[in-house]
Amino acid sequence: MSSMSTVWKHMRRSPYQAMAAILTMLLTLLLVGLFFLASAASYFILQYFEGKPQITVYFQDKTTQDLIGKLQNDLTATGKTASITYVSKDDALAIYREQNKNDPLLLEMVTADILPASLEVSATDPNYLADLEPVIKNAEGVEEVVYQRDVVETLIAWTNAIRWVGGSLAGLLVVDSILIVMTIIGMKIALKKQEVEILNLVGASPWYIRAPFLLEGGLYGLFGAFVASLIIGGLTLWLYPFLLAFLGVIPAIGTVLGAPTSTPFLLGVFAFFGGLSATGFLLGSIGSLVAVGRYLSSRP
Repeated sequence: MSSMSTVWKHMRRSPYQAMAAILTMLLTLLLVGLFFLASAASYFILQYFEGKPQITVYFQDKTTQDLIGKLQNDLTATGKTASITYVSKDDALAIYREQNKNDPLLLEMVTADILPASLEVSATDPNYLADLEPVIKNAEGVEEVVYQRDVVETLIAWTNAIRWVGGSLAGLLVVDSILIVMTIIGMKIALKKQEVEILNLVGASPWYIRAPFLLEGGLYGLFGAFVASLIIGGLTLWLYPFLLAFLGVIPAIGTVLGAPTSTPFLLGVFAFFGGLSATGFLLGSIGSLVAVGRYLSSRP
């Protein structure tokens, strides 16, 4: 009898145990999948905002290019800046016109003379913003500093919370899933003790004995991953308009959400669900492997 036939027979004879294992795997993989997506989205959102100018320095009209250049050099010398962009009065006017191109009245009222020159500064790490702020505020010719520290710090706090809370819950459920599969497979081994002993007596290899139990645990994980994938896919389709409106401005996310039939999107879907299935099979197999290993190691 093949290993797969043996597995199906085991599962049909104890449907409630099989359902308990699959349900546990489902909950675990559902949380793992959602945690992964939330972590990936938060990473790209944080990366997007970190790449934006985090400090904008506006200069007085009388500020010379030498003073502006000195401030740029002082900031660069800290080694903590990712980029420093100078925006002249004419550049500021061009940006203003682009932002208000649909309102001719606003365009008539603004000229380059009334707009300040500025520096847009991004740090290599948001934690460095506090070190760059005093360098800017102590510089000569600075009129105003717009500091996005609160926005960045809030994003970092949310990202860390998602990682710690989601990771902890996912880790607990992973351990719980392995323990439940161990218990169920261990019970089945105990019930089939006589059959296993006969196989040992006739010279069956350890792998021949292990294979059906390992495969059964892996199938629990695969079934759980399949249902979890259906739920996550359904939620994604249901929330698609909201996700596109809220996250579409993030280039790395908008490229995928904006083209659901594109090759990158399809590859991402297959990679995600393939990874979830592989994770489920691995967790189930680990639980089975430990249970079978304990039995074989206790054989006389």
